[in-house]
Amino acid sequence: MIKGVEGITIFSQSASKLAKFYQQKVGLKVTFEAVMGENDEELYIFEMKQGSILYIVDHSKVKGKNKTPERMIINFEVGNIKEDVKKLEKAGVKKIADIYHVEEYGYIATFEDIDGNYFQLVQTKSN
Repeated sequence: MIKGVEGITIFSQSASKLAKFYQQKVGLKVTFEAVMGENDEELYIFEMKQGSILYIVDHSKVKGKNKTPERMIINFEVGNIKEDVKKLEKAGVKKIADIYHVEEYGYIATFEDIDGNYFQLVQTKSN
């Protein structure tokens, strides 16, 4: 039986560039780097204080930008969404949707990474 979500993997044409984006622009910390497989694919691991692990990995079949970024979105939980949205804006991260409220849940803002994947900052009601 499934116990939870262990991790989320984003495959990329250039894992190193995408990992650098999440490090430098979003503020995530790489906790492990490796080269793996016959084609020397790069792997970057971002472990969070809570929740799942984020993996960014090279993939030979991934080319260019994501053409359907709405299909799957990663939510990063934050303590103060207004402050964190300002940090991303200042860093030049493309904003897709400004902060909006979801009743009984909290607040959400949507951004796009350099591969065209959407991610969201969320501040839940419990924060």
